[in-house]
Amino acid sequence: MRSQVFDIIELEKKRQDKNIELIASENFVSENVMKAVGSVFTNKYCEGYAPLRMDGTGNRGRYYGGCENADKLEEYCIQLWKRVFKTDYHVNVQPHSGTQANMEAYSAVLEPGDRILSMSLESGGHLSHGSPVSMSGKTYDIYQYNLNDNGYIDLEDFKKKIMDKQPDLILAGASAYPREIPFSKMRKIIDDCRSELLLSWDIKYNPIFMVDMAHIAGLVAAGMHETPFGYADIVTTTTHKTLRGPRGGLIFCRPSLSKLIDSAVFPGSQGGPLMHVIAGKAVCAEEALDNSYKEYIQEVVRSCSAMADEFIRRGFHVVTGGTDNHLLLLDFTNTHPNVTGQMVQDELDSMGITLNKNSVPGEKRSPRETSGVRIGTAPMVTKGWKSVDFVKIAGVICDVVNKLEEG
Repeated sequence: MRSQVFDIIELEKKRQDKNIELIASENFVSENVMKAVGSVFTNKYCEGYAPLRMDGTGNRGRYYGGCENADKLEEYCIQLWKRVFKTDYHVNVQPHSGTQANMEAYSAVLEPGDRILSMSLESGGHLSHGSPVSMSGKTYDIYQYNLNDNGYIDLEDFKKKIMDKQPDLILAGASAYPREIPFSKMRKIIDDCRSELLLSWDIKYNPIFMVDMAHIAGLVAAGMHETPFGYADIVTTTTHKTLRGPRGGLIFCRPSLSKLIDSAVFPGSQGGPLMHVIAGKAVCAEEALDNSYKEYIQEVVRSCSAMADEFIRRGFHVVTGGTDNHLLLLDFTNTHPNVTGQMVQDELDSMGITLNKNSVPGEKRSPRETSGVRIGTAPMVTKGWKSVDFVKIAGVICDVVNKLEEG
């Protein structure tokens, strides 16, 4: 008898095949990634780490026998990701998700109640960056830096918050920020603050600088965004989104933090790694090292910029007046005050166009309604779309929003 599960899977396959997918945190994996994730490695339990890490961090061990092939796979995956990001940072490929990677990174270097400085959710941050509804917000003392009037990260406010609050961990990264994040400038500000506090108050201040590059990791890999490596002490990411791999997380860190990070992942918060997903992560890394991947990311960025230009031409408010990456934000607050992000999401869903409602800077509505939407180009570029296709669909979205405003 055919399982009903496969009927549902077939329905989802048909939906993904026919829909226009514009959710910035989604993508379509290759057949090889799909095969790896569905491989026999799903049967293997491998608590712990390979007996000898290839990066020289010392002897480890698994808690089960029969892990020799899993060891080879995990070490191969680790080395691939070092090549993708051209880094000598320590790599842990076991986190099950981006949020889990973030929580593990926090727990590695912080105690409950320690201070974190991050970007707020309405400014483009992520739930796991200290939202009060997240464990991150419940566990740590959260402070947030803001955007300036143009919607860019306010570096003066960033410095002021560091000096005033002296956070133990400073976090850069976002889930809905359309501009390049200035990692080098942020690192310099952190170092300047540390020097000023020492000179002025004789305070030995040495915060951890952490970057969550989940959304822009593909751009970093392709050289289309400033790298956080060399500036951040810890870097986390997902492997889906612009990296176009399986759902999962990675943690990179300076070698001096490797034991803390590894212990926070296992046994700190996870049991056995998902070796079938690690297999998919390795295939994803192989694909990111291919020359065609850079061309893909270039088209993602080019198409997003073209789409933003079309919305602006049609009189819509694009947050920051454009984009440097794979996503853009539309803010209806002033141009379409009677329209909510939820209304737009629902109406487009009925037409087979998928995007997500999103809070905007200075948001007045609830997260369930929002005053804007977030649009990403990465999934449809995977399907073969070019800039001209995104300009056309921008026109369709404009017509839908205008009609909703008219009632």
